[in-house]
Amino acid sequence: MTTLSLTLASLEETEDMARTLSLWARPGTLIALVGDLGSGKSSFARAFIRALMQPESTEDIPSPSFSLLQIYEDTRIPIFHADLYRLSTSEEQAELGFVDLLQSHCGLIEWADRLPGKLNDNTLQISFSGMGEMRLAKLEASGSWEAALARNALIATFLQTPSFALGTRAFFEGDASSRRYETVVHQAKPALLMDMPQRPDGPPVRHGKPYSAIAHLAENITSVVAINTHLVERGYSAPKILKADLQNGLAIIEPLGAAGYGKMQGAGADMREPLETAVALLADMTRHDWPWLVNAAAGFSHAVKPYDEEAQLIEVDLLPSWYFPFARGVAAAPGINEEFAEIWRKILPLSSSQNPQWVLRDYHSPNLIWIPERKGLQRVGIIDTQDALMGHAAYDLMSLIQDARVDIDPAMADHLYQHYVKLRQAQGVFSQSDFAAAYAVLGAQRATKILGIFARLHKRDGKPAYLKHMPRVSRYLAHNLQHPALAPLRDWYLEHLPQALRVGVS
Repeated sequence: MTTLSLTLASLEETEDMARTLSLWARPGTLIALVGDLGSGKSSFARAFIRALMQPESTEDIPSPSFSLLQIYEDTRIPIFHADLYRLSTSEEQAELGFVDLLQSHCGLIEWADRLPGKLNDNTLQISFSGMGEMRLAKLEASGSWEAALARNALIATFLQTPSFALGTRAFFEGDASSRRYETVVHQAKPALLMDMPQRPDGPPVRHGKPYSAIAHLAENITSVVAINTHLVERGYSAPKILKADLQNGLAIIEPLGAAGYGKMQGAGADMREPLETAVALLADMTRHDWPWLVNAAAGFSHAVKPYDEEAQLIEVDLLPSWYFPFARGVAAAPGINEEFAEIWRKILPLSSSQNPQWVLRDYHSPNLIWIPERKGLQRVGIIDTQDALMGHAAYDLMSLIQDARVDIDPAMADHLYQHYVKLRQAQGVFSQSDFAAAYAVLGAQRATKILGIFARLHKRDGKPAYLKHMPRVSRYLAHNLQHPALAPLRDWYLEHLPQALRVGVS
């Protein structure tokens, strides 16, 4: 249990505290508000809920004094707001379904001292006292709220601001992962705070190592600082690092704008020039020698690992482990995973490279930003670079053209591929047939992995929204499997999982 006492000198300070705490709201967390009439509970609640709404929202935030319960589904995360002042029995409270709501919502309960017992381990109780402008607030945090308050204090020190003075801090992006972002002001200019604490190791899954270690996923913010800094030095538009505390996983980074490729395409923008420029950037990257070890700061360096067979195999194993039971309704029979892996061991060498380069791994619409005011290749902003590995140049081109999140017209996809080939041919020696084989293998590998990831997100993490992308990914998989070198893999799919190719299914 963490306890903190605050003096709030004004209504604005109460609202600032609410907005700051909203940065840490997650489904399954509860804020229990205690205090007399007029002590500040409702002011806090309204500011907290407003902070979770879209900035342009004009939705009213009524008091639940008479309705007892108000539910908000269109906020950044779902939230419920309850008022127990008029309730007197535990049976009445049980009928409101707080326990069930906390499975998917953040909870905000006024007069929480009237609860018959503890609802949730992840509870922040705020007890208000005092009337008028001056108030005292006692915060008692348990579960995930303890970590949130500690992290918030660390960030406040890093930003050199009081912990609960919101100032210019606002939620920007993040989810249940260990990486999140806020908008801040740095040296009088807009910037982004990147909050990326050390990744905890998951359970061992193979040879005593967790999945993240085998797949070479970034462990901490050092990788971001090292990769971004080196990309900027090479003349590319990765976010510049303005300030960093690598020990504590914090950095202030340059914002690259809001013109994300995915948003632009969703709005119907003409994507020909942005996509062609993104392709040209990838071709340009092949002209460089890329280091295996990159300095991040004094005493900190990052090793860029190879995109090796072990990493690729643990990724494709997601398909028989997660997509198979999703599609078939039963777990894969014993031996299926190893049979699948053995086929991949025979075809993955086609994607090896004698001249490996940095592979950003997620070079696609969510992570590309169009910056038209810049020149040349610098018009392409690149984010989420932390998982970069050393591998084959075809991987990032395939990630761009076979985007799992958005549809790219087949004619445009063919044009982009040929545009890349022409750029590479103009540079010198380039084997188009070898590149095409590697492109197909890596495309099949990525599509296989993504089908498994989306099934896992649905089943394990309760995120069914990703299922809508599966038909698109299946089309990519079927297209890649047309390459003659992938015939054994295509046969395996047709025998065991034709659903993944949308063959014989409605």
